[in-house]
Amino acid sequence: MALIRSVLHMAWLLITVIPWGLTLVVISLWVQRTPLWWFAVNWFRLVVWGTRVILGIQVRVSGLENLPQGSGSPAVLLSKHQSAFETMLLPTLMPRPLAFVFKRELLRLPFFGWSMGRLDMIHIDRASRAIALKQVIAQGQRLLAQGVWIILFPEGTRIPRGATGTYQTAGTRLAVQAGAPVIPIAVSSGKCWPRKGFIKHAGIVDVVIGKPIASVGREPKELMREVQNWIETEMRRIDPEAYR
Repeated sequence: MALIRSVLHMAWLLITVIPWGLTLVVISLWVQRTPLWWFAVNWFRLVVWGTRVILGIQVRVSGLENLPQGSGSPAVLLSKHQSAFETMLLPTLMPRPLAFVFKRELLRLPFFGWSMGRLDMIHIDRASRAIALKQVIAQGQRLLAQGVWIILFPEGTRIPRGATGTYQTAGTRLAVQAGAPVIPIAVSSGKCWPRKGFIKHAGIVDVVIGKPIASVGREPKELMREVQNWIETEMRRIDPEAYR
């Protein structure tokens, strides 16, 4: 049954992303970033709906009250990354437009990558860490000034359930440079949506949004250690079976 559901869900993604992606690319010639972003978020909502109905994956969210309020409140979101699900789920939870930091190679993906390329995200060259860091800080500060929140996965890639990757400091460096608070996020998507496996399973994905952590006057590495400690502690609370 899980295999059949997974096949149907993949078909659902393909059927919906093609017209949505093509439409986004076309209207991006006339529509500005903010309305274009919310058009994209409507597809993410469709994906989340299909994930719930087809796969039986429910989402339980806590901590939304911790998100900064007001149109002029910047934020750098740093999230656990176990599957592709959170890249589509988190935008549906946020009250502000987001800009993901992602590797430039993703722009080659048909429809989805083309759409991301039209949304003024931060696409980096991972071949050079120094250049990538400069891109994150320069583009991130520009977008934060425009009212866009920046979201990064500090471990850099999808991490297997129950594992901890190396937390990189690009997100905290950006936050310190911009004076923006950091919002840590724990996501247990690996319980239902494996990092590389095709077959997905019904269950509950927990999303926990932490309280803002001030960045002013902080040292990026020390700030990232605090973020990592919060995320990994929270992961063990919401998915204890993975860390036995």
